[in-house]
Amino acid sequence: MRILVTGGGTGGHIYPALAFIRYVQKIQPDSEFLYVGTHRGLENKIVPETGISFKTIKIQGFKRKLSLDNIKTVQLFVESIKRSKEILREFKPDVVIGTGGYVSGSVVYAAARMKIPTIVHEQNSVPGITNKFLSRFADRVGISFPDAAQYFPENKTVLVGNPRAQEVVTSGKSEVLEQYGLLPDIPTVLIFGGSQGALKINQAVIQALPKFSQKEYQVLYASGDRYYNEIAEKFDIEKINHNLSLQPYIKNMTDVMANVDLLIGRAGATSIAELTALGLPAILIPSPYVTNDHQTKNAQSLVNAGAVKMITDADLTGEKLVEAVDEIMGDPEKKAMMAKASRQEGIPDAAERLWSLVNEIVK
Repeated sequence: MRILVTGGGTGGHIYPALAFIRYVQKIQPDSEFLYVGTHRGLENKIVPETGISFKTIKIQGFKRKLSLDNIKTVQLFVESIKRSKEILREFKPDVVIGTGGYVSGSVVYAAARMKIPTIVHEQNSVPGITNKFLSRFADRVGISFPDAAQYFPENKTVLVGNPRAQEVVTSGKSEVLEQYGLLPDIPTVLIFGGSQGALKINQAVIQALPKFSQKEYQVLYASGDRYYNEIAEKFDIEKINHNLSLQPYIKNMTDVMANVDLLIGRAGATSIAELTALGLPAILIPSPYVTNDHQTKNAQSLVNAGAVKMITDADLTGEKLVEAVDEIMGDPEKKAMMAKASRQEGIPDAAERLWSLVNEIVK
């Protein structure tokens, strides 16, 4: 099968797409893939490193306020559809899958107009403008949260989950924490502010470190490159206590997540897919800087299920962070109940479900 995948701008659109590609490569090795992104998006850096064929089109998003830039955006959209059709005629895909971002708007729309089977995949509980637009033309819409169904045509929409979940669930217990100077048999809290880090989380961790150093559990904090030096200058982690580990970034995040007891971080769609697939309890701090406040809505469904505790970015302090961690880590029964609820919310066969959707529409 020839499969064209498109999506970009942020990791939340890219990593689920790559996870799905890797799944299909395992079960159907003779499949051929083409990934279409933009030269300015994160996908231009990430996808070529995987060895997957990659092409770009030029596109930009609409400004939410009236702007002359929107005239240019319309022109680029028209041009990008022409370019998309050229790519589609050349590659001749059996199916086109869009995972979000402006680039997928042009490619999936062009494919639908050319009568090529199309699928839109939505990672968040509240969809972005591109996927809402595309849902009118696509053959199927795969969603990751049940709440997202209300925004799409009922007869096209299927709950499939996020393909990243299926990758993560294959990670098992290991000695990976030793790579970060921690012991594998001590309860561990992972704090992660995203690849770029998060200012409010970083400020809270700085306030909390002295108290964390006195706990029986250990803490692994991935600060992001932006904030690593700031913390390293303020604290000599090795001298504070052996139960703290500060890292700028964690490359083998899925392996680490499979070996910790509690996750603290943002409420992005990929993170939620991963933690629920593993059955991890979590403290989520939704980013206030995302479109439609979708991270709060992502987290709320897990709060309602009893799987996570949510602290708003505005309310987050070091003291509140320590209190929240102690409340969970100090109560094994509560932690176990949260873990069970988290696992029940997970969709560990998400890539398989999306693949079934492909086979439904490809004749």
